[in-house]
Amino acid sequence: MKLTRSVSALLGFLTLASGASVQTRDLEYVSYDGYKVFRLSFGDNVAKVSSIIERLGLSTWKGAPVAGRPSDIVVPPSQVANFLAEIRGMTYITMHEDLGKSIEDEAPISAYRAGSAPDISWFNSYHSYAEHLQWLSDLQAAYPTQSQLISSGTSLQGRNITGIHFWGSSGKGKPAVVFHGTVHAREWIGTMVVEYFAFNMLTNSGTTEMASFLDKYDFIFIPVANPDGFVFTQTNNRLWRKNRQTASGSTCIGYDINRNWAYKWDVTGGASTNPCAEDFKGRSALDAPETAALAAYLGNVKATQGVKLYMDWHAYSQLFMTPYGYSCTDVPAKNTELLSLASGAAAAIRAVFGTTFTSGSICNTIYKATGSSVDYVNEVVQADYVFTAELRDKGANGFVLPANQIIPSGQEAFAGVRYLLLNMK
Repeated sequence: MKLTRSVSALLGFLTLASGASVQTRDLEYVSYDGYKVFRLSFGDNVAKVSSIIERLGLSTWKGAPVAGRPSDIVVPPSQVANFLAEIRGMTYITMHEDLGKSIEDEAPISAYRAGSAPDISWFNSYHSYAEHLQWLSDLQAAYPTQSQLISSGTSLQGRNITGIHFWGSSGKGKPAVVFHGTVHAREWIGTMVVEYFAFNMLTNSGTTEMASFLDKYDFIFIPVANPDGFVFTQTNNRLWRKNRQTASGSTCIGYDINRNWAYKWDVTGGASTNPCAEDFKGRSALDAPETAALAAYLGNVKATQGVKLYMDWHAYSQLFMTPYGYSCTDVPAKNTELLSLASGAAAAIRAVFGTTFTSGSICNTIYKATGSSVDYVNEVVQADYVFTAELRDKGANGFVLPANQIIPSGQEAFAGVRYLLLNMK
């Protein structure tokens, strides 16, 4: 399946350095043909780089420029010469020579046959949303006595937030391990890695170690937590991040589902109040239907069986992180243990292929993020252990990760999960 090119010009929205965007209308298709993505290193010269991004109307992939950290900047063909002139003397690399070509090469391939017994070939490519639902159904059908399909609720546009719940010979109802991916719609690798975990555990459920995990915990995996946004990335705009919700008084579309949770939602500095921003937190906590549904579902799991481990899977940057996002100084009650487990998981990941993940708290490792799922699940749901991860890569490809990295991403990430399952108290 390839994106439908109904409209060839990029006129839909433009993300500025502040995270704000100019959104004239929601076009049928956003083309990135000829766009380049540069990784720019600029030391502490934040003001100059922010000014360049704003004046040229450029977009950034990992938020506003921050001192000491490179920025990944998307530049349209008409601004490439101007951009390169503006950054003369600064250090940069070209991540994508032609972003449109990279997206085309990465595009989902409709090769899956409904009713197939799931095998490793599923992970050789990305897939359409409909195929993901079919694959989950086929995986469940292959293990009918130890799994069931679940829904954590419905999206704004009425799609089920579908997942799979599975268990071992001791039956279901044990403390749960809950993972979800692709809260941010463009982070396709999160979907594939969460599905890899489910596939790996079920197909190896006869081994001694995997059987011990399945007999100790229930596993609930939701590969696509933002189905409306995910579908939109496959039909309209590959780099869409948010859900598809409108905000009163604005023509801009989308709430950031991971800034909408009802814990420290109102703390300033970790999300935007601008509906046009990529990290728009909503008008009030839990007013995004996807966030409200996930929060209610997790609350029910906690009440009925308990939540042993919760993880929210993202991309990109190769990070394994602990609470909190809302503060760089406050620490959770289990901070020492959480940091130790995160460090151990990162080491286990590195042992597979040498891929380096940095561990630490969200605020100190990536940036301040308020109203996040991790902080909410740690403090309100009160899961025993809570983490979030940013998967491959560190910026060579960014959000448009080649399909040949799906399987190694799953294998190394599972090594980190295995470490947690073996070392949690």
